[in-house]
Amino acid sequence: MLSWNVRGFNNPQKREVCKNLLKEWKCDIVCFQETKLSSLNSFVVRSLWGSPFLDWVVLDAINTAGGVLLVWDKRVFEKVDCAIRRFSVNVLFKGVVDDFVWACSGVYGPNEDSQRGALWEELSRMHSRWNTAWCVFGDFNIIRYPSERLGCETFSPAMFAFSDFIEGLHLLGLEIRGQIVCQELIEPWHRWIGWNTLVMCLKGFSLV
Repeated sequence: MLSWNVRGFNNPQKREVCKNLLKEWKCDIVCFQETKLSSLNSFVVRSLWGSPFLDWVVLDAINTAGGVLLVWDKRVFEKVDCAIRRFSVNVLFKGVVDDFVWACSGVYGPNEDSQRGALWEELSRMHSRWNTAWCVFGDFNIIRYPSERLGCETFSPAMFAFSDFIEGLHLLGLEIRGQIVCQELIEPWHRWIGWNTLVMCLKGFSLV
């Protein structure tokens, strides 16, 4: 499972780099943020995944701002239902082998504090919609603690609101494995590829 802020998929060479890394990492589910494409088609998605066994949902960028793409291996997970919202793509999955049903939300959050309340409400409604095991991941564009951002020394109301959202839905942050290795792998492309992610799930449920 991978969450990746790619900061734009406009460049074919960049997409080729992403495809090669995904082949190496062998992820079953990938959430790309900031695609910066107002329209994504199957040709572009397949050029990223490099396998015919895929399914996907997308939240198109507005002009060249934002955009979320969630791609998965359909040999592993089957889509039962999906919902595309203002800041997120949401899929109800069923395991192909074990029939386990769970929900997944891929997020690219707003940069303006005034819009973040709408994101928390949107995700809360998705949680209530399916009322099952739930994993939410992506780039929320907000931190919980000042230590998470260089030069930030004080808490803000937006940070407290983020913590309230996490605690209110009883979410638990998952350990991000392999982050240092991945940073080293993509270092030559640091101007192209961002690494800023948070993975959370309901307490008592783990994807690891």
